[in-house]
Amino acid sequence: MDETKLPDLTINGMGKASGGNYRKVEIEGIGSADGDVSCETFRANGVVTIKGNVRAGHFEMNGKMNGEGSLSAHSVVAEGHLNLRGRMHGDEVKLNGYVKLQGDCEAERFYLNGGFTVEGLLNGGTIDIVLYGRGQAKEIGGESIQVQKSRNPSGWSRMFAWIIPAFEPHLFAGTIEGDDIRLEETTADTVRGNRVYIGPGCNIARVEYISELVVHPDASVTEQFRS
Repeated sequence: MDETKLPDLTINGMGKASGGNYRKVEIEGIGSADGDVSCETFRANGVVTIKGNVRAGHFEMNGKMNGEGSLSAHSVVAEGHLNLRGRMHGDEVKLNGYVKLQGDCEAERFYLNGGFTVEGLLNGGTIDIVLYGRGQAKEIGGESIQVQKSRNPSGWSRMFAWIIPAFEPHLFAGTIEGDDIRLEETTADTVRGNRVYIGPGCNIARVEYISELVVHPDASVTEQFRS
């Protein structure tokens, strides 16, 4: 189908639509789509339910979204609460709030301020996480991985108190593997990398490193191995 002839999907207030191929999807208020949605741009502000997969060039969401499938877009910008039963894929992913994925998350550049649960693998070239709540992933892999606790959580946490579960900012992961790794407030079974910094609040069972390992006095590492 010629993309110039694709229809737009617009919902203002409350509405429901079928899935399909669209040029632009714009939802303002409370809206839902039954089935897969494919579009050039997807913008939602409010409460959204997608009963299928979403594929977009650019995806932008502000509010709360529940998706029964996966999300794939060149760029993803989400502020609020994003809950997907599937996986997420994007070249650049920027999340501000809380995200829960039952599948994997793959992004060339992944930035998150808030809290998250990824039941599968979180994989990216650059992974930069600022924790305002609890983070959890089965595995994390990337070239550059940085996890830090927010330095000024008070105003932000009040604004998003309804979104982020009431847990202390801390990351729980099985395995974390990358080239450059800097961690704070992290509990993990294994951390494996070239240059590794284990910062305050960390509890790591095993660290495997190639060139450099720095362990903060307020961190715990049970085993250290140099490759």
